Amino acid sequence: MGALAWGLMTGAAAPVAASARDITDMAGTSSSVPDHPARIADLWFAHNELVLMLGGAPQIVMTVDRPQARPWMYQVFPVLYQAHAVNGPQVNAETLLRDRVDLVFVPEASATIAAFRAVGVPVLVSSFHDSDGLLRVVDMTATALGTDTARATAAAYRAMMHDTVDSVRTRLADLPATARPRVVHIQSLHPLRVDGTDSIVDEWITLAGGVNAATGISGNMKPVSAEQVAAWNPDVIILGPDSGTLDQNADGGVWQRMTAVRAGRVYQNPSGVFPWDRYGSELPLQIRWAARTLHPDRFVDVDMVAVTRDFYRTYFHYDLNAGDAARILAAQPPQATPDRSR
Repeated sequence: MGALAWGLMTGAAAPVAASARDITDMAGTSSSVPDHPARIADLWFAHNELVLMLGGAPQIVMTVDRPQARPWMYQVFPVLYQAHAVNGPQVNAETLLRDRVDLVFVPEASATIAAFRAVGVPVLVSSFHDSDGLLRVVDMTATALGTDTARATAAAYRAMMHDTVDSVRTRLADLPATARPRVVHIQSLHPLRVDGTDSIVDEWITLAGGVNAATGISGNMKPVSAEQVAAWNPDVIILGPDSGTLDQNADGGVWQRMTAVRAGRVYQNPSGVFPWDRYGSELPLQIRWAARTLHPDRFVDVDMVAVTRDFYRTYFHYDLNAGDAARILAAQPPQATPDRSR
């Protein structure tokens, strides 16, 4: 059934026909996408940040992100308050047509994609698992948005990412294996979940001069016990910004006996428009922060407040003051009330 027929049956306005181009998504599927999509549904939490960075904020009419969970996202891009907040898995084709959506981004291939495409709404799978995949998704998204601004931003971002990685690698090139701390990244404390190998977390730990201590674990957000973390006995523990608070006396005091805790090397991961440690466009900031955190002597000249402010000014077109940058680095929400008029 075409979009027009579905709209007549449901009373919803079908997407307006426009010139289009074929775009191949991260699942290898080609879709015909409007040259300049005007009403975007972004159903992957991490991908919203990429659209925002590429200048597509006004086009997002449906999002899975919410101000309670992502206060900095709404602080920096208050136009999102005008978008329809939805639960990704519960969105159906009728909802997309009612909101006159003309492009959908999803995290992975699923049965719902066929339903969306059946009513004439193009869908792009936007998942990625490493920094190279991130850059490919940025390029794909810029092509989908179809603006000179998006394409120029994507090119600048790609160059900056490569410069970041090259700079960090150069400074750590002569670092002996024995000087690389063993790191456990905790995504959640209650329940306890960690990030293992074959993940973007593992990639940035390695780039930053560490070793992922979560051996035998593959993928993101894997459940483990405190005893398992104690068996790994990491030199450094990094707590995800949404992980909760570590109680060193919990689990029979097993945390107190870990090397990282005894050495005072437990760190809270920064969180801005999106958590730096996950799958968003602030990954270059995460790489620099992690390198400086693991090897402060080699990155003593890196001012993360200045680096953060520069990134926000360049890629989000937002004048972040020093105090707000410090709050992001401490994984704290903004103090100011967002200006919903922007």
